Amino acid sequence: MTYVDGFVLPVPKKKLDAYRRMARKAAKIWREHGALSVRECFGDDLKSKFGTPFPRLARLKAGETVVFSWIEYRSRADRDRVNAKVMKDERIKNMCGPDDMPFDAKRMSYGGFRTAVAA
Repeated sequence: MTYVDGFVLPVPKKKLDAYRRMARKAAKIWREHGALSVRECFGDDLKSKFGTPFPRLARLKAGETVVFSWIEYRSRADRDRVNAKVMKDERIKNMCGPDDMPFDAKRMSYGGFRTAVAA
């Protein structure tokens, strides 16, 4: 089964275009280094009546929306190999300065997940 890195982050709505540009560049780099797929999804239907709604989970402020993202790998070992290469890639280093991020990285949620079901 594959392995997935998942992300939930708050992004100001006025910075969604900047986020999309950054995400496209980053996705290309991850794919070049071996990631199987990258998905970046902007919140659309976030008014859940059960569980913890994404806006509360991401601690949204006025004017923000949730971005839900994941990167898929062949395995956890492959994820570790790919991420090590990505973190050494100068293109990523040049994109990730504190003034370059179109979101509050301190409020980003992140984790690695073993795939349990793939349909």
